[in-house]
Amino acid sequence: MSGAGKTTLLHELRRRGHQTVDTDYGGWEDHPGRWDETRMSSLLAEHDTIVVSGTVENQVLFYDRFEHIILLSAPVSVLLDRVRGRTNNPYGKTTRDQMEIREYAETVEPLLRRGATLEVDGTRPVNDLADVVEQLIRTH
Repeated sequence: MSGAGKTTLLHELRRRGHQTVDTDYGGWEDHPGRWDETRMSSLLAEHDTIVVSGTVENQVLFYDRFEHIILLSAPVSVLLDRVRGRTNNPYGKTTRDQMEIREYAETVEPLLRRGATLEVDGTRPVNDLADVVEQLIRTH
């Protein structure tokens, strides 16, 4: 979900020396809302351990290639506060975007929850969240 803290968490994991990919940036979608399947397949084939972030319609096609699928969640009020204040991404600034985030919280997040192997509270400090992910990486 936008504003859950995915990009912040990736930055912390990268700072700690882990390989990460934020698919919101860098042309990972070949169609709006869909990962470029060839590119994602190549990425996953090239790395034994990599942290990938993103929310797209076809991500379920890759679930069997991930050791863990983490849902980083937060209350809608937190999501909206975060997207209003962030400077790295314009999404969430408009009333339309905010209505869309509310809608996605009701319609998309339950689907993400069903596919997740772990749900983590995105309101926790980023260091705690990174510790959780690192523990999963260590047990891989």
